[in-house]
Parts: sequence; structure tokens; C-alpha cells
Amino acid sequence: MINRELIRIKIVQLTYAYYQNGDNNLSKAENEVVYSLSMAYSLYNYLLLLIVSISQEMRHRVEVLTTRAQREGTAPPSTKFIDNRFAKQLEDNQMLADFADEQKLSWSDDIEFIRKLCSIIENSQIYREYMDDEEDSYEADREVWRKLYKAIIQENEELDAVLEEKSLYWNDDKEVVDTFVLKTIKRFDMANGKKQELLPEYDDEEDKIFACKLFRATILNADQYQRYMSDASRNWDFSRLAYMDVVIMQIAIAEMMTFPNIPISVTINEYVDLAKLYSTSKSGGYINGMLDAIARYLVETGELLKEIEPQKKRY
Repeated sequence: MINRELIRIKIVQLTYAYYQNGDNNLSKAENEVVYSLSMAYSLYNYLLLLIVSISQEMRHRVEVLTTRAQREGTAPPSTKFIDNRFAKQLEDNQMLADFADEQKLSWSDDIEFIRKLCSIIENSQIYREYMDDEEDSYEADREVWRKLYKAIIQENEELDAVLEEKSLYWNDDKEVVDTFVLKTIKRFDMANGKKQELLPEYDDEEDKIFACKLFRATILNADQYQRYMSDASRNWDFSRLAYMDVVIMQIAIAEMMTFPNIPISVTINEYVDLAKLYSTSKSGGYINGMLDAIARYLVETGELLKEIEPQKKRY
């Protein structure tokens, strides 16, 4: 699950925090990088557990309504939503259960929030269409949860507030982690039962090494990288450069210099995109020009043994 896109985001956030906090303990900061990434994986599991908790609360509601119907002699409520095969499979998932037990993850302290989400779901068009649809298939069960997640959970300010109380890391992570949850829903297969594999913590074990090497290179070679920026900025107004821009370019140069297998164009485009998220509206174009100039200088002087490739403008 933790891929290089998420790692780059974390390195930008934590490098900026490293300088802002004035704490020069590199070993402590490196541990923070690893911990921060592990918290992103915890959030992934926690959001999957949210689906389980909603399903359990919905089941409780149906049980209450069924008891009332029996007492009053009226028609019992539909059990279609609580019989949802995808949700049941997720509830039984062994990987999710083991991780939740190990990390002590639970939504039990937020039952009022869960109840509110259930009411929102019951009043949604997505829910009504699903309940009225005569189609009875695993694919339909899985698809309704994908739609509900995108419509109700993905952009939810109250959920953001709940997550912020749980961890200071999670709000920054949620936008990216949401994409992983949706990917997980889509890849579920009824044939796999409770042994359906969730996304692993790291897409590749090398990525954990990538994160630590990138952060360490960024910090240890800061003076050298900032000299490259200063030299390349002669045709630019360096004095007006936002501090976050300096941080982003410093990390980008570290990546270019430290990882020979990553093309220059890939690195530049990735950090131009990050500048659009974390810096000013003009930062993308500025950083694109600066990094291109620095890369050309380093290649020409033999300090960077890579080819300059054509890149698509991303600003």
C-alpha cells in the first residue's frame, strides 16, 4: 500500500517539520519517517473497519425493527443491506481482524458518529436504489459500498474531525489512503472468502529503504543542494522563493542524486505536483524550471550520471 507517491508526501511534510522544529536529531527524525508511514497503513485498516462497524450498526437497527414488527404484527424490514456479501466478507477478513487486534483498532468509542453515518446512508439515493434493485449479486453488493464510500466517507468533514482526534498524522494521509480503500473494495473476490488479501503495508520492501535513504540524503546534503539552487536561480527571483519550495527542491535533488534508476523527468514531475499541493500557486512553474536547470548542470558537469529526458509540463 505504501508506495513512492505516499513516501514523497511524507518526506516533504517531515523535512519541513524537521527544520521548523529546530530539532537536529537525525536518528529521531528518521524514526519519525518510519512511524509516520506505519500510521498511514493503520489508517487504511481503520477505514476498512469503518465499513464493518457501519454494517454491524445497520444489523442492530434491523434487529430492533424486526422485534417491533413481530410485536405489532407488521411486515418485517428488508435484510438486503445487512446481508450484503461484500460487507460480510470484509467483517470476516482474517488479515483485517488480526491487524485490528494487534493494533487495538476499534470504532466502539465513536458509536454516535457511526449511527449518524448509518442515518446518512439510509437517506441516500445510493442506498434507496440498491434496496429497490432486484439484482442480487456479489458484484452489486460490492459496488454499492464503493459508491457509498466515495459519496459519504471520502469527503466527510465530521470524519476528518474524528480522525484528527485519533492521530495527528491521519488527516494529511486520508486523501491518499482513500484511494487505497477504494482499490481494495474493487479487488475483493467472493471466492477468496475470509482469506482475501488486503494491500500489504509496503508495495515493495525496497520502498522502506527508499524512504529512509531519501530523508537522510536530503538532510545530510542540504548545504550542497541549496548551493545548486542558488547557482541555478541567477535568472530567477530567488528572494521570493517560498520556504516550502526550497524544501521540495532539496528533496527532489536528493532523489535525483541518490537513486540512479529513477529518471530525472519522473522526479521533477512528482515534485512539481507536490508543490501544487503544499506551496504557492506559482510554485509549480518555478520549481519545474529550477530543477530542470539544476539537472542539466549536474549532467553536464558529470555529477549526475543520468540522461535528460523530455518532460510533460505539469503546472
